[in-house]
Amino acid sequence: MKIRTLIGAGAIGLASIAAAYAHGGATGIVKERMDAMGAMGDIVKSLSAMMRGETAYDANAVRDGAETIRRHAGEALTGLFPEGSGGEPSEARAEIWSNWDEFAAMAAQLETLAEGLGRAADNGLMHGGGQPVPGGMMGGSSGMMGGGSGMMGGGTSMMGSANTMMGGTAPMMGRGGGFDAAALAAMPADGVFNMVAQSCSACHTKFRLEKN
Repeated sequence: MKIRTLIGAGAIGLASIAAAYAHGGATGIVKERMDAMGAMGDIVKSLSAMMRGETAYDANAVRDGAETIRRHAGEALTGLFPEGSGGEPSEARAEIWSNWDEFAAMAAQLETLAEGLGRAADNGLMHGGGQPVPGGMMGGSSGMMGGGSGMMGGGTSMMGSANTMMGGTAPMMGRGGGFDAAALAAMPADGVFNMVAQSCSACHTKFRLEKN
């Protein structure tokens, strides 16, 4: 299934990111943010097999993992990137500080997505596992990322013009253009998890240095 393919790709990417952040030599605020990134990467890795249906679904584990990500996102995340904290051994791009508004928007979106994931935990998986999703939301239609525009293209709106859930009945975006946690709470947990993984991957693609 397409959503499982996306989940697998996002989890693999974040697992490699977590491994990269585990390198030594960092101290102070740089080490703190590497530890935070590593913690989030570990959560995504631990939940990915569950979301793909390879291990038993555990709503409590989803809630706990989502809360860990939420605590490290938003202002908690941006607070780990004070100006002047780039350079070796940090892997933060200078674009974080030159394009701070976009970076902060991505951090805020991750916080909302993580909250939504925790609230969606009892919904189970789209195609079995956990409890059925009320109203059969998302159906069997195409992937979670809409037309592929928005955050994954470098903007701050991950869903682009696809601002409704696949059924077209509930708004995905809040009034301020950000994700709406209440709408996310009605989705299958694996759908929201995929969005969390893609959000992390998109931010790292734009704001993390690739090192040989």
